[in-house]
Parts: sequence; C-alpha cells; structure tokens
Amino acid sequence: MNNIQTFDSVWDALENDPVKAENMKLRSSLLMTITTRIEQEGLNQTQAAKRLNITQPRVSALISGKIEKFRLDTLVDFAHRLGLQVSIEVAA
Repeated sequence: MNNIQTFDSVWDALENDPVKAENMKLRSSLLMTITTRIEQEGLNQTQAAKRLNITQPRVSALISGKIEKFRLDTLVDFAHRLGLQVSIEVAA
C-alpha cells in the first residue's frame, strides 16, 4: 500500500523546518508579485534594474524565479521601489 502525504503548499513539502517553509512562502509570494508588476509596467530588465537599484543580472535572476538568491527584506525593498505596499499579518 502506498503512503501518500499531502501538504498545504509546495514549500511545506520541500522544507522540513516549518520556519524555513514559512519564509519561502513569503518570499515566493513577493517574488511573483514583483515580477508581475515589472511585466505590468512594461519594464525591460535594464529599466527594472535602474528602478530597483540593482544590476541587470540580478533582475534576470528575479524574473527567472531564482528565489534562493533573494532575502525577504530585499524583496520587501524591491516591492516598495515599485510602489507596492507590503504588510505582514501575524495570527495566533
């Protein structure tokens, strides 16, 4: 008989540590929102780099979804530079 596990998110499946999984969920959400905003504004990578105050290769990594290259605080900064409001809700 197969032992099938189910998870609330892919990060819960990939990370054994629930703290790391939660951090990855937040980073993933921000990364996708930032990438969508860049696309919505029609920014090319050079324009996005200037706006985010980073290099074009870093924008490429961002757009490619290389989440491991970006800390949560860095992604919050990027969101702010793109005019996005970031808030964190803490629940017990």
